[in-house]
Amino acid sequence: MVQLTINGKQIEVPEGTTVLRAAEMAGIQIPTLCDHKELTPYGGCRLCIVEVQGFRVPIASCTLPVSNGMVVNTETPALKKSRKFILSMLFSERNHFCPFCQVSGGDCELQNAAYREEMTHWPMQPGWNGYPVDSSHPYFVLDNNRCILCRRCVRACAELAGNFTLSVAERGAASIIVADTNVPLGESTCIKCGSCVQVCPTGALIDRTSAYQGRETEITPVKSVCVGCSVGCTVTLRVRDNRIVRIEGDWEGAVNRGVLCEHGRYHPMTESRQRITTPLMKKNGKLEPVSWDEALGAIAEKFKALAGDAHNGAAAIASTRLPVEVLTAFRQLFAEKLGAEMVTSTEEGMTTAAVAALAEKQGPFEGRLEMLKTADTVLCIGANLARSHMVAGFFIKRALPKGMKLINIDPEGDELDDLADVALKNKPGSDLALIEGLKAIIIKENLGRVPMAVPNAEQVIAEAVQATGLSLESISLAARMLAHAISPVILYGKGITAKRDERLVESLYSLATLVGAIDKERMGLLSVKGEANSQAAAQLGLDKPFSLNGQKAVYALIGDDYVSKYLVERLSKAPYLVVQTAYESKLTEVADVVLPVTIWSEQEGHYVSMDGRVQKAEKVIQAPEDVRDNLAVLTEVAMRMNMPVKIDWQKSLHERKASVVIN
Repeated sequence: MVQLTINGKQIEVPEGTTVLRAAEMAGIQIPTLCDHKELTPYGGCRLCIVEVQGFRVPIASCTLPVSNGMVVNTETPALKKSRKFILSMLFSERNHFCPFCQVSGGDCELQNAAYREEMTHWPMQPGWNGYPVDSSHPYFVLDNNRCILCRRCVRACAELAGNFTLSVAERGAASIIVADTNVPLGESTCIKCGSCVQVCPTGALIDRTSAYQGRETEITPVKSVCVGCSVGCTVTLRVRDNRIVRIEGDWEGAVNRGVLCEHGRYHPMTESRQRITTPLMKKNGKLEPVSWDEALGAIAEKFKALAGDAHNGAAAIASTRLPVEVLTAFRQLFAEKLGAEMVTSTEEGMTTAAVAALAEKQGPFEGRLEMLKTADTVLCIGANLARSHMVAGFFIKRALPKGMKLINIDPEGDELDDLADVALKNKPGSDLALIEGLKAIIIKENLGRVPMAVPNAEQVIAEAVQATGLSLESISLAARMLAHAISPVILYGKGITAKRDERLVESLYSLATLVGAIDKERMGLLSVKGEANSQAAAQLGLDKPFSLNGQKAVYALIGDDYVSKYLVERLSKAPYLVVQTAYESKLTEVADVVLPVTIWSEQEGHYVSMDGRVQKAEKVIQAPEDVRDNLAVLTEVAMRMNMPVKIDWQKSLHERKASVVIN
């Protein structure tokens, strides 16, 4: 610990802390513009200058580490004069028309800093240079006229998303933020994560969905969980007048630390599907609006008559985007009370069944997502992190410039191939042969961390080469790179698990043990699941393939999920179909009864992330008048059949061994 004095106050902070952070710990505010707690200190704006006893000139506190006995002053007449001059220069470099800016009036850090220094006008006239405004991006606008060149957006793009799209072009006062080689943002390599917009201190990056719709003081922030995938990112929902104005990453989030992807930040804000706001029932071949009482009565009568007929009675299928409370009630009603055999989820265990099978024998064998942050080598197989579970991909991409090695295996190839040290495009269906080949090479060359034998290693290697269509040199390069790693991580996805072949997961587990990804101290084997509650659905046993074999009625609990063409084709064959959903779809067109229910932001409940974190999603807006909560509808159906459900979801999650530690 280091002891120092700031503004006459003696404090003690850990070694390596900057003066700026030490002041914050002591409750002392130092003005900043380019600084951000999730970005590497830059020291560009100089607004955070302080006086240090023994130093000849003021120095930026954001990059200055503390030292024992240091005496710091943050507020002196000379410092205030310097800060006012710095702000005057910043205002003079661009066209800052505060009355017309969407963040003016409390949300602009530049304006707030000026008010703090008691500035009421521009001491120096701006140069009135006209910078182009880039509005080519679907989600935000870049206006260099409002930019202060703090480079937060550039650093966020590189350090948070690992994408390196944004940079600074030109020099001096002519410097501007550009995308790639100065191409329009909408045509650039931008992955639409929105991190740059969230960190921007001024109005230079304008969010299309929330601009001019309320200042921070007029919007209520609510922390919740993103339900876009199984990563489990925490979000801050900005709500006003029963409407979500903006979605931001939660800087305190245990998983994502403020980072979001396009699916989590923008897709919910651009939802265009048609809501269903009243119950519907098919009469004379056409869906007609009916009362809740009539719809629920018809459903109860139909399904109660099928109770006890496991094979030919009822079938039920539920979305894995739903809270665990809903999934627990769903299983209890249809599998336990009605006794139906075909009760599963819309994912049908594609991302979890093979993993769960190994967990039944092995117990927890997968680790936390933060293992990616400390890995020096990552083997990614069967997971396209550039299209789904993108935040996990960000963790890899941003570590590559720091020396992380990446081995990417995908028969179809993906965007990570261009960044990978080794990219293997093996033949479809040859994953098991490839994994066994990697193991055989490591064992043959005595590179393993633990004793392991492979009979006929040469034959296994030869079979791998033949089955995969890859050269021996490329497979050997990947094997040696993984074996030489100090802290390797193996990450796999649906490309492996969708085959429902437990041997693939067992082989990966064996490989992870061989190279030290799994040992007494580390659990460096990870699998990206599917949707937000895939892991919870697996724990509840909702992971069998769905099929209709004589069932007389099907209950489809879709919630706000999308419906695949393949699911519609299968469910349309049901003699009687109930669809509990929020939106119109091809599935509702063939339903006998449609029940309108809440979407993700209109209900509360818990979600289990891909690595076992149990987190709560909050209800932030009220549903339309005649729309009911998903859990309330299930409970009412159960009551009308005299089969009340008692929900103990915490206990249900631990009835089955999990591949991850759930807590």
